[in-house]
Amino acid sequence: MSAGLMSVSVRKIGAYALFCCDCAVSTLQHGVRWNRVMEEGHKLGVKAFPVLAVMAVFVGTNLAIQGFTAFRQLGAGSLLGMFVALAGVREVCPILAATMIAAKGGTEMTAQLAVMNTKEQIDALEVMAVDPRAELVAPSVFAIMLVLPALTIIAVAFSIGAAYLVAVHQLHVGSGDFLYHCLGNFRIYDLWVGLLKACVFGIVIASVSGYFGFHSERGPAGVGRSTNQAVVAMCVVCVSLNFLLSAIAYG
Repeated sequence: MSAGLMSVSVRKIGAYALFCCDCAVSTLQHGVRWNRVMEEGHKLGVKAFPVLAVMAVFVGTNLAIQGFTAFRQLGAGSLLGMFVALAGVREVCPILAATMIAAKGGTEMTAQLAVMNTKEQIDALEVMAVDPRAELVAPSVFAIMLVLPALTIIAVAFSIGAAYLVAVHQLHVGSGDFLYHCLGNFRIYDLWVGLLKACVFGIVIASVSGYFGFHSERGPAGVGRSTNQAVVAMCVVCVSLNFLLSAIAYG
């Protein structure tokens, strides 16, 4: 049974790699419709921003409380600002933004493509000599790749702001201590690493969504199954790549 699962996994990884190569070749041949990219990016950003802001606030407050609990045992509660800044910029906020886009934009993209596949609209595009990968997948790849870094910066701002308020007004950490350690230990390199992660996550989310949408089974059950599989795959791949990129950047 395990051998069968391994065989299926290897075949899916190979099919996904071929799909990505086909999308890249199609994009190079037909170019990118930047008006579609802007439309997709605006739609994704507007949809994700309110929920992401709320989530970032609660993540920031949780980082502050848990970090202060740990540092206080060492007599270093004033270092809380450093912990919040580095954890948020390097790890938490890129993953948080990617999860939000995967849950809202990625699932919507997979479902739309799966429905089009069920209704044979993708085949109709090919009959009309329109490359469906360049038309349907490429704009989403560039849109998510551009939107995710911006959402990551927004998440960083909201999470650090919320952590500051909790640290100063609830945990009684000095305002100057928090800001000094937060800004003093923050490096532009850390921000670039976080934004690079966001770009990579964006490519993964769009390509995985496109793959499962294009290869969905026909019918309502197939649409639901493809959407579910896409969400799981996006989360697993993004978390795995987060570890790999962190190991390369800081290992």
